[in-house]
This record gives sequence, structure tokens and C-alpha cells, in this order.
Amino acid sequence: MTNKYLRETPVLTEAEKQELQRWCRHQSIGQALAQRARIILLSAQGKNDIDVAKELSTTRETVGKWRRRFIKDWCDSLLDEARPGAPRQISDEQVEHVITLTLESTPKDATHWSTRSMAKATGLSQSAVSRIWRAFVLKPHRVTTFKLSTDPFFTEKVRDIVGLYMNPPEKAVVLCVDEKSQIQALNRTQPILQLRPGLPQRQTHDYERHGTTSLFAALNVATGKVIGHCYKHHRSIEFRQFLKTIDQNVPKEQDIHVVLDNYGTHKTAMIYEWLVKHPRFHLHFTPTSSSWLNLVERWFGLITDKAIRRGSFSSVKELENTIKNYVETNNDDPKPFIWTKTADQIFDSLKIYCEEINNSAH
Repeated sequence: MTNKYLRETPVLTEAEKQELQRWCRHQSIGQALAQRARIILLSAQGKNDIDVAKELSTTRETVGKWRRRFIKDWCDSLLDEARPGAPRQISDEQVEHVITLTLESTPKDATHWSTRSMAKATGLSQSAVSRIWRAFVLKPHRVTTFKLSTDPFFTEKVRDIVGLYMNPPEKAVVLCVDEKSQIQALNRTQPILQLRPGLPQRQTHDYERHGTTSLFAALNVATGKVIGHCYKHHRSIEFRQFLKTIDQNVPKEQDIHVVLDNYGTHKTAMIYEWLVKHPRFHLHFTPTSSSWLNLVERWFGLITDKAIRRGSFSSVKELENTIKNYVETNNDDPKPFIWTKTADQIFDSLKIYCEEINNSAH
């Protein structure tokens, strides 16, 4: 008697394996088809449906469906079936031409393609170009930034800090510390026009400067609470004063693990002398060019968006009061940031950037 739940493992020839791997790598292949190819490649390694689904962030039912289809009809079964409706007006060759131009060239008069310039270059309509780009998740108008650290101890520092986040030591508190320096007290030259139905809030583009302040903040990784204080400068002497503030606010029986960057004021003789006298403090420096490892940077983004960027301040004192109120409100209902990526997962992601950089150099 045949068990309908009996799992069959796909057996691939070398040619089929290479074809599926090509589908996974090729940028012009749809994401859905690439995902199906990954399902078959992992299934052919003997992995069960649950493990494959977990690795590819999909469902067990989806994995089983495409595995069975592949066993029945092989590679052709992974392609989308023809759908009823009006015949296509755009050929596969035209679609491929648009994708190739988008990925491998730029227009003569711009740094990136727009739907208008691509339509003119290919003879298609703007809406057709837009549909093709959406189908292949192409967004030429967008650009993101990245920077790879050249710190010789990058691996050790990442493992150290991620370990603190995901497996904090007992009887200790983990604090992410940094300064948001030179925050300007800007006051719009004319009154702000408030939000109205059909109209956004409006403010003048020009402003008057009324001085600056620097916010020192320590984010408790476990609770989300923040110790914050504003200073006129951000020198070693202010950093030492802030360490004293932390010392006063953390129970004496707890060790204090501080995650911070390599800014010069954190490493002066004055700071080391103070740390020698306060052995419960343990500093963990992020790698160079890796501020994303410090969770307080995420909190700085929130206070900037919610309290500072659209504010109008007639004095530094007014700005500092706004910052103080935001810190108090945050601590009334704190929400900690949850770190989820392991060190190995971070290294895997960075490996992709390194490979792309190496390939682009050839």
C-alpha cells in the first residue's frame, strides 16, 4: 500500500543541476522561478520539506508542491503556466531587452533610467516599462549606500558585541553608548502653518541658528530605557562626566558592559584612568565604519524623526528641554530593540557584498 505522505527526493543530472543553479544566479530570472529552483536544489540534497521551507522562508506546502511537480515533469514544471486572456503584446525578446538595458547600461544624459527614457529607447510605452520593472523588482531610481569595515579585528569585535546582545552576561547590564553631537537649535524665520484638510504642515525653508548642544545617551539593551544628558561640548571631560552619570544610575551590584565606537574622546588617558578606578565598567568597541552595530544609533534616528528634525527652537535651552522630555517619555514606556542576526549570518551577508565588489573589479 502506497503512503501518500511518502517523500520522494529529486534526483538531478549534472545538466539539470547547472540549469537550476543558473536560474538562481541570473538577475533577469523572476524571483518566483529562482525560489522554485532553490527548493529543488535543496530537496535534491536530501533535506526534508520542513527544513527547506525554514531555510527559504516559505511554507512546507509550497516546498512539497514544487518538489512533486519537478519529479513528475522536471524543469519545465517550474515555469508558470500560460494564463487565459488577451494575447501578449510584448515579446520575451522585448522584455529581455528592457532588462538588459536597465542592468547593463545608462542613458546618455542621466545616471539612471526612467520609465520615460527607457520607453523612448525601446519603443514601448511608459506603462509597459513600469510593468516589466515591477515584475522583475527593478528600481533604477533608488540607490542605497554601504561601507565595508577595514578593521583588522572586525570578526572578533562583531562576535563580541553580537554575543552581548543575544546572550548577555548574568548580573550585568549592557549599554549602547554614543554622542549625537552638534544638534542645532533652529528656529524658522516665520510661523509654521499647521496641518489642514488637503494641506500638509508648512514651514519656511530658511531658519535662524541659536546654538548647538550634544546629546550623550546610553541605551539599555534589555529594557529599552535611556540615560541621556546634554552637554555644550563632546570632549573627554564630558564623556567622563557621562560615565559618572551611568555609574550613579546602575545598581552597584551589576557589572556594566558598554558598547561604543572608536571616537578619540573614548580612548584618552583621562578615560583609562577613570576606568581603572571603576573596574565594573567593560568597554566593547565596534569595528571602524560599523556604527550599525551600536543599537543606540537606531534610537538616535527615532528622536531625530520624532522630536528634532521638524522642531523649531528659539534657544538651546528649549532644544534641550525637548530632548529631555523625549527621554522621559521613552522611559515611561520603553521598547527595547531586539537583535536577531547571529554573527555568522552577518558574515554571510557581507560575503555577498565582497563577492560583488570583486566581480565588479574585473
